[in-house]
Amino acid sequence: MIYLIPFILISYLIGAIPFGYLLTKYFLNVNILEMGSGNIGSTNVKRVAGRKISIYSQLLDMAKGLIVVAIAMILQHYYPQLPSQEYLVYLVAIAVILGHNFSIFLKFKGGKGVNTTLGASLLIALIPVLSAVIIYYIIKWMFKYVSMGSLAIAFVLPLGTFIQFGIGITFYYFLICSTMIFLRHIPNIKRLLVGKELKS
Repeated sequence: MIYLIPFILISYLIGAIPFGYLLTKYFLNVNILEMGSGNIGSTNVKRVAGRKISIYSQLLDMAKGLIVVAIAMILQHYYPQLPSQEYLVYLVAIAVILGHNFSIFLKFKGGKGVNTTLGASLLIALIPVLSAVIIYYIIKWMFKYVSMGSLAIAFVLPLGTFIQFGIGITFYYFLICSTMIFLRHIPNIKRLLVGKELKS
C-alpha cells in the first residue's frame, strides 16, 4: 500500500488546482471566494465572469479528473503485478475530487466536485456518466436550477452503475462520490426547500 501514497497525494494536488479561482483572478482580477456564492465551481464562475470563462473552468475541472484516472488506468495496464493495483483508479479518482472540494491552495475551500467527478468517472463507467449528464440537462431545463441538476447527477450515477454492473467496487465508488456531492450541496438543498435558491 505504501506505493499508493505518492499517487494519491499527487492526484489530490492536481485536483486542488483551483481553476475557477485562477481564471477569474487572471481575467477580472477578482477573488471569486468573496463573490456570489463564494464557490470556485463553474456555476459561480458564470455568475461572476460570464459564460465563456465558466466553460473554460468547467472543462479544466473535468480534465484534471480525467487525466488522473487515465494515467492510473495506464499504470494498471502495464503494471498489473503491483499490489492493490485494482483499487488504484478508484483511490486516485476520489483523491482528485477531494482536492477540488478542499483545495490546500485555498485553505481547504473549493468547489462542489460535480465536474471533477464527471471527468474522473468518464473512463470508469461511461454509460452511467453520460446518462447522469443527460438527466442533469433535463432537470435543469425543467426547473432552471443548476443545483437540482447536480443533485440528480448524484442520484443517477450509483443507480445507473447498479443497473449496468450490479453491486461492486464501482457502485461503492459512486456511492462515495454521490455522498460528497450531496454534502457539498446542503446549503443549496436548504435554499431550495425555502424557495431562495438562485436559478441558472
